[in-house]
Amino acid sequence: MAAMARILNLETATTNCSVSISEGNDIVYLKENNAINYSHSEQLHVFIKEALDEASLSFSDLDAIAVSKGPGSYTGLRIGVSAAKGLCFSLDLPLISVPTLQSMAHQVEVVDGEVVIAVLDARRMEVYSSVFDHDFNEIRETKAEIITEDSFSEYSSFQKVHIVGSGAEKCKDTLNRDNFYFNTAIVPSAREMAVISLRKFQENSFEDVAYFEPYYLKDFVLQTKKKTS
Repeated sequence: MAAMARILNLETATTNCSVSISEGNDIVYLKENNAINYSHSEQLHVFIKEALDEASLSFSDLDAIAVSKGPGSYTGLRIGVSAAKGLCFSLDLPLISVPTLQSMAHQVEVVDGEVVIAVLDARRMEVYSSVFDHDFNEIRETKAEIITEDSFSEYSSFQKVHIVGSGAEKCKDTLNRDNFYFNTAIVPSAREMAVISLRKFQENSFEDVAYFEPYYLKDFVLQTKKKTS
């Protein structure tokens, strides 16, 4: 039954290596570690095994694999998507992609007349951002943008504007509006992925496992040392 679908959710877009198993709207098990440095290559498959063991489930009990699709860390996204695609191929399961910023927005309690702006820290004064209404529908597409004093000014008329995520620190230092509230502690988690992955499962909104790629938003730029003369 679709409402009771068991889904393995993988979140690796930031330093938080996060794995959950959801059954319907319930989280059966959650394992995550938000380390200072990226540890996904060492921890992700260990967390997946632990989640299945603790939930007394096997891979054959799963109905789908969901993965956070970005934006976020190039390396982190690669690891998560590679793991998800590998499992889908080997288990013949559908692949679900979950927008990283949308799952972050779900961590906030929002009422009518309020909006959530999820922001992930990028380089310098840049953030990856997206805007959601009180029902967590995206009302402005995801962008990579430089934070200035005028950023998000079009939402000043809302009763409350929640700015959440690692990029909120840059916003907090630059934006000074009475109705803007900042939460820098929110990180993407597999816990909030569950409600989105279930809805997509019920809608048969699946990715092509062979061709799906993470949403990097910006091309990855290799930093190379300048040659000394």
